[in-house]
Amino acid sequence: MKYRSKRPLCRVHCKWYLSTFFFLCTLFNVVSAQNEQTVTGTVTDERGTALTGASISVKGTSIATVAGENGMYRITVGGNGTLVVSSVGYASQEVPVQNRSEINVVLRAAATDLNEVVVVGYGTQLKKDLTGAVSVVKAADVLKRQSTTVAEALQGLTTGIRVRGGGQPGAEALIQIRGAKNLTGTNPLYVIDGLITDANRDFNSFDIQSIQILKDASAAAIYGSRAANGVIIITTKQGKSGPMQIQASARYTVQKMPLYDLMETPEFMKLNYQAYDNAGVSRQKLDSTVNTDWQDVAFRTGSAKDLNMSFSGGGNSGSYYVSGGYFGNKGTVIGTKFDRYNLRVNTQGSKGIFSIGENLAISNANVADMQGNPVVDVYRLLPTIPVYDNTHPGGYGYGDEQKARTFGTNPLAIANIVNSGVDNFRVRGNLWSELKFTSFLKYRLNLGYETSRDHYKYLKKDGFWTLNQSYDPSIANENRASYENKLVENTLAFKEKYGKHDVSAILGQSFQKQTYAQIWGSKRNIVQDASGHYYDVLDQGDGGQLGGYRQEADLISYFGRVEYAYDNRYLINGVLRYDGTSRLGTGHKTGYFPSISAAWRISGEKFFNVSWISDLKLRANYGTLGSSNIGYYDPFPVINTFPTIAMGRDQHIEHLGTQVKLTNPDLRWETLEQQNYGFDVSFLNNKLSLTGDYFIAKTRDVLYGAPILMTTGNDGGNPLVNALSLQNSGLELALTYRGNANAFNYGGTLNFTAVRNKVLKLGYQGNDLFTGLTRTTVGQPLGLWYLLKTDGIFQTQNEVNNYKNSKGQLIQPNAKPGDLRFVDLNDDGQITNSDKMDMGHAWPKFETGLNLFGSYNGFSLTMDWFGSFGAKVINGPRIAMDGFSDNANYRKGIQPWTPENPNTNTPRALYASTLNSRGDIDRWLESGSFARLKLISLSYDLPKEWLTKIGFTNAQLSVSGQNLITITKYTGLDPEFNNANIYERGYDFGAYPNLKMFSVGLNFGF
Repeated sequence: MKYRSKRPLCRVHCKWYLSTFFFLCTLFNVVSAQNEQTVTGTVTDERGTALTGASISVKGTSIATVAGENGMYRITVGGNGTLVVSSVGYASQEVPVQNRSEINVVLRAAATDLNEVVVVGYGTQLKKDLTGAVSVVKAADVLKRQSTTVAEALQGLTTGIRVRGGGQPGAEALIQIRGAKNLTGTNPLYVIDGLITDANRDFNSFDIQSIQILKDASAAAIYGSRAANGVIIITTKQGKSGPMQIQASARYTVQKMPLYDLMETPEFMKLNYQAYDNAGVSRQKLDSTVNTDWQDVAFRTGSAKDLNMSFSGGGNSGSYYVSGGYFGNKGTVIGTKFDRYNLRVNTQGSKGIFSIGENLAISNANVADMQGNPVVDVYRLLPTIPVYDNTHPGGYGYGDEQKARTFGTNPLAIANIVNSGVDNFRVRGNLWSELKFTSFLKYRLNLGYETSRDHYKYLKKDGFWTLNQSYDPSIANENRASYENKLVENTLAFKEKYGKHDVSAILGQSFQKQTYAQIWGSKRNIVQDASGHYYDVLDQGDGGQLGGYRQEADLISYFGRVEYAYDNRYLINGVLRYDGTSRLGTGHKTGYFPSISAAWRISGEKFFNVSWISDLKLRANYGTLGSSNIGYYDPFPVINTFPTIAMGRDQHIEHLGTQVKLTNPDLRWETLEQQNYGFDVSFLNNKLSLTGDYFIAKTRDVLYGAPILMTTGNDGGNPLVNALSLQNSGLELALTYRGNANAFNYGGTLNFTAVRNKVLKLGYQGNDLFTGLTRTTVGQPLGLWYLLKTDGIFQTQNEVNNYKNSKGQLIQPNAKPGDLRFVDLNDDGQITNSDKMDMGHAWPKFETGLNLFGSYNGFSLTMDWFGSFGAKVINGPRIAMDGFSDNANYRKGIQPWTPENPNTNTPRALYASTLNSRGDIDRWLESGSFARLKLISLSYDLPKEWLTKIGFTNAQLSVSGQNLITITKYTGLDPEFNNANIYERGYDFGAYPNLKMFSVGLNFGF
């Protein structure tokens, strides 16, 4: 009997089940594919302007894209899905797809976008989840202003920062975040695309995508010892998915120098003779036939050209952004200029779990230096001196002992005789890669590199430019320097959500190595050819000298951060960083810098039911930061190998070495402890927002160059010690509103910053520090003006004779009617330094910015005001112009005291005497308060129907003005002057002023 084999029943059933399962899966995929569709459209604002970079995502998924340069987007989504569309500065929208293939979205302006992504140290956060004090500045607001550096353009745009710049080509602005935390005046730490660097004059602002300013210790603690002065994080533009987009911009600016109102020859001669007559000195033989306007000689109309173009695009797995730019600035002072060329290449790509990218910037900059200080020389020189004088060697006029004795420098002469400048070639960037192991865990490697090559050249030709100048032969000097900055960082990031619990963490390691080397040489008696041209190379001439040095510094760090949020209501953030530096002394090289911050979103609580409040959050934090902003080798003795000695019968030369500067091997970290308490609240569906912060920052062990007697053998500068403690406390408020009425969009931001600094501790038994015209003492701000107080003008000899102390002693026996009366503070019967008193300081009581905008049918108007109030400043140029004690020009219309003109606050003109003109008196102290229109800009976006005919996606014409209106009582050129001296910030020594600027611009894309 034969039996036919039978398949097991389970096998038959299994195959049937598997076949059925695969059939259903296939059917499900087909149905799903049929339900998915491609949606295209545009994202614009209410006036039709394309919102480039707007984010479009599918709600509940990881599918997302961004709008291209023309606002267009393309995304794949299910027919019943929902698009979430957002852009910085606009209220987010959720749009149901409803099987539509084209969806055009119009976003409305919002005072604050709580879902805005903010870049923080080694990561990002949503704005609504911030627990620290972080300010966000839009790149568009920076680009509206014509500036050489990023710092200049930040003034008045956010709270907590103080910026002082000037109009000199290539000059870099001084910026402080939340007050003076040390004595070095160090700028904040700049982080550009993850590279620790500087946003100096060779950085192109056109490439900026976003700017974040980390102001408190909790926000900046992730950067540890480098962050004590705050952190400015700059992210540059990246390519977007889609076809290539080309953007171009061109701007031309005319610059005008503010001028002194000075006397011409007839008025000057009359007053100069009066000063000589009052002093009993024979008059000069002034040349009445000459009437030189030295401001016309030294100053000119300046100009700036700013040209940029970018190419960007990408696909699903990568993107690119390439830009090039040129910035050229012909200065308002003869002989000055600044030129810069920039190239940037940013690319990124991904495949599977692996991503890689780079950010590369190349720049070449050239600065032609200003020779001398023409801002001072134009009033130091007399109008009776001619520009050219054939009786002088070289043929330039600069006065003489008989006809015009002056200390001024002929600005045209020195500009023609002396030429100097710096060429700087810089390459900087970073290469990064990421491995995304899971949806919640990724590793990142960041390799940063920066190198610069500086070439300084100086040539002094034969010639003279000032009176009594000693002869010096022609001189050529060259200086070549190289700088390298290497950075290696490894980070592991975790981010996951468990129900209502959001947890993220990062662990990292960082190593940075900086190397600086310099070599220099000089020669004298440089050879000329037959036409008078100088061979400015160092194989010519004689008397050669050369030198050089090399410096290195290392910083190694380990850091970690943990962030936790529950139900988007309770947020906490903790950071710990360990730093080790080679710059500090043995035993003090390492430091730990922790911080903790927390926030409570009250508006998320069930008990909170206030319909007109959209969001309300309270914040508090505490943290520590460090600083080692000193030289490479300050804790270590340096040997000077230049000395030589002749030895023996043959008098041969032996080289010696000597330590010329005492050092302190126990230098340790400056440590900043900071508390911050703040709130963020928005109203009326986020149309109105208010942010406030109060902070207290204490810096301990502040590094200070302590003056010591030269009898100790110290002749190389003051050695550093950890001698001081400082405190800065302040209040910051920012109020923003955005609204619209049909096609009219409008809004504005008002920000307010008040910072108080004071000295908590002084080293060396607490003795006061005296620097220039200032005194620094415990319990008071840095750099109090320490001056003699005046009490009017003596009108008669009887007043002089009756001005006595309590003991009947005549206080000013040498005074005459018309002279200043000084206060005898200590009642000792004489005017000495012991009679000086504190008379305010240069730190403003508060600063404020008002930024307004409006737009209608393609037209946009922007107006930025900035004000600084409460500072007391010294008007240095007035000491020369109103002092009459030496030969300088005078302010037009000034009326010094005479018996016929007693009703004046200007004492009698008196030559060769400091009785009324000494620099340490309150006569020169003025209010430094001012309000200034920093920017007014009008732009017009050409209609789309015009642009499509020529293939453009966008085009904008603009006109603008900067520094056009200044409201102040200060009588100098500019109340917004810059002085880097931490003690005498308010001393105007004849600083290069801010300029009035008029610009026209064109931006377009296709």
